[in-house]
Amino acid sequence: MIIDLPSTTTSQINSRLVRLRDEGGATTLGRVLTLVIVTEDGQRTDAAIDAANDASREHPCRVIVVARGARQAAPRLDAQIRVGGDAGASEVVVLRLYGELAKEGASCVMPLLLPDTPVVAWWPFDAPVSPSKDPIGQLAQRRITDAAAEKNPIKALESRRAHYAPGDTDLAWTRLTLWRAMLASSLDLPPYEKVVDAEVTGEADSPSTDLLAAWLTDRLKVPAKRFKATSGEGIVEVRLGRPSGAVDLLRPDGKVGTLTQPGQPSRRVALQRRSVRDCLAEELRRLDPDEVYAAALKSLAKVVKGRTPSPKDEAPAAPVAEATNGSAPKKSKAKAGS
Repeated sequence: MIIDLPSTTTSQINSRLVRLRDEGGATTLGRVLTLVIVTEDGQRTDAAIDAANDASREHPCRVIVVARGARQAAPRLDAQIRVGGDAGASEVVVLRLYGELAKEGASCVMPLLLPDTPVVAWWPFDAPVSPSKDPIGQLAQRRITDAAAEKNPIKALESRRAHYAPGDTDLAWTRLTLWRAMLASSLDLPPYEKVVDAEVTGEADSPSTDLLAAWLTDRLKVPAKRFKATSGEGIVEVRLGRPSGAVDLLRPDGKVGTLTQPGQPSRRVALQRRSVRDCLAEELRRLDPDEVYAAALKSLAKVVKGRTPSPKDEAPAAPVAEATNGSAPKKSKAKAGS
């Protein structure tokens, strides 16, 4: 059920939510958190709401969408309440803010927050330079961004590193969960040798590729080299060099990977590019600071300095670090996963 409330106030929205609870029973109880989604009006807002609805089936919550409209318009708040089949296991409140009110998203959100529950802020597209200093970010225990959804993903990731605060995370990091698990488990098999070098190959504008190289640099204590792939989407290949031979994880099609290492038969492993819904649901499982993500961000600068063209390229290509200076690189059509 979708209820439109044009030219309304937060008090009227709250009153309507209470009335819906009385009419439909205790449908709004049992919420474990408040998820605040911050977008520009018309910026694929429904896609973000659909992802939140899917994630809410694992984490029942109240979803508040702050969709900022034209700043030149007269100050106005248009609201929409979605419950039942249109809201997954949550209740969705969409706030469309116009004029000077578009700058007051935090003030409009505060009266609608669930009492005594954590607050998570999510910027599915363009995020502020410093999420922890944003007015809505200051209300939240966790702040979720997505560098891959921005115009210049590599520059956005550098901004995450420069302005990191405990509680920040990025879906470019969440997309690495399967890769990190697979690589860690491969090192638990014999021969138990120290990794002496590491290489990560992926799209030039893939922030997940940069983060994976940074994570390897931090955990293995060896400088990981970051190469640009000539084909494939997201992360294409990871190679971990050891004295007896390399551990190689190759995923050319974005779906199935092949793991090869000395003394073991080659194995095909599921490495499907993850959806936004899956990544969001994973991030909502934890509300404490992600210390491993923070450590990877610190090592990011070392990877950026060492970025070079792939040795497998037939012709030398410009370093990714140079390609990302000045104009933003052309964005891939498929940036939903790593």
